[in-house]
Amino acid sequence: MSGEAYGYAVARIRAMEPLLFDASAYQRILDADGLDGALKVIGETSYARGMSGDDATERYDSALEAELLATYREFQLFVPDGALIDIFRVPYDFHNVKVILKSIFNSRSGGKKRWDLLTQLGSIPTDDLIVKIESEEYVLLPYGLSQTIPACVSVWDQTRDMVEVERLLDRGLFAAILNLAKSVDEPGVLKWAKARVDSENIRNLLRLKRFGFDAAATTPFLHDGGSLDPMTLVSLLPEPYDSWSRMLSYSGIGAVLSGVQDDGNFDNLIVALEKALDDFCQSELENARYNSNSSENVLAYLWGKEMEVKNIRTILVSKGTDSNRDEVRRLMRHGY
Repeated sequence: MSGEAYGYAVARIRAMEPLLFDASAYQRILDADGLDGALKVIGETSYARGMSGDDATERYDSALEAELLATYREFQLFVPDGALIDIFRVPYDFHNVKVILKSIFNSRSGGKKRWDLLTQLGSIPTDDLIVKIESEEYVLLPYGLSQTIPACVSVWDQTRDMVEVERLLDRGLFAAILNLAKSVDEPGVLKWAKARVDSENIRNLLRLKRFGFDAAATTPFLHDGGSLDPMTLVSLLPEPYDSWSRMLSYSGIGAVLSGVQDDGNFDNLIVALEKALDDFCQSELENARYNSNSSENVLAYLWGKEMEVKNIRTILVSKGTDSNRDEVRRLMRHGY
């Protein structure tokens, strides 16, 4: 789609930018006295609904979800190509499929169905998704789910291997993100989608290295379609983490890795790397803000909103557990 079609959409986005949190807003929440104080500060922002009342501490997750959903719905009113929004909503669709399949599998052995774990953030209404999966009417489901879900059911029936089921769904998810990006037909959008794939592959590679996986066992967990070939990534597995940045120095991911140091604690390393990779995905969209007709502005704002919700949730959880404030700051993603 021609970039000129996005002039009005970008103007709307510019008008919405002041609603996003800046560093001072996060600081006020961090400085607040306990969880109740933090909720009071957030209640003075666009997240006001659900952040007040006697039960606010129990339902702030719902309030964060409601704000994110409201943003998606507002963007649907003025963004020319809905695929740009679906790129963000499809991970929640695949999350819901995981919840539904696990519930169905558990119910067969006398367990409970956990519909309470479903989210409204997906693009497919949850009721429709439940009915179609339970009745095995997959044919009209989008994003390749009509093939992925039967494959998952077959794997479960034959092996009871939930890890393999989740692997199939994760592979389907990133294939769907890439297909949506390709449908927009804008190079910058596809480049960003590839960065999402590369980031997920690096995350998976480090987690699998932690558990001692060999190359053959690692390959199925890496997704195709990124800028980095999965076989190249597999070659990193036997190497110490500190050498990964040098081996990938030709890529943007190499710079990310060089900025995350291994202090000998694998948990700290994984957390720090996940933050850095999220920031990397944001940085891939920074130049879009200099082009008033670029469709990437849609991605930049929505990714910024996703990171804002993640930051707020991180702070609120830390308030509930009385975590160290400096540690919390290190976990927070860069803003829009």
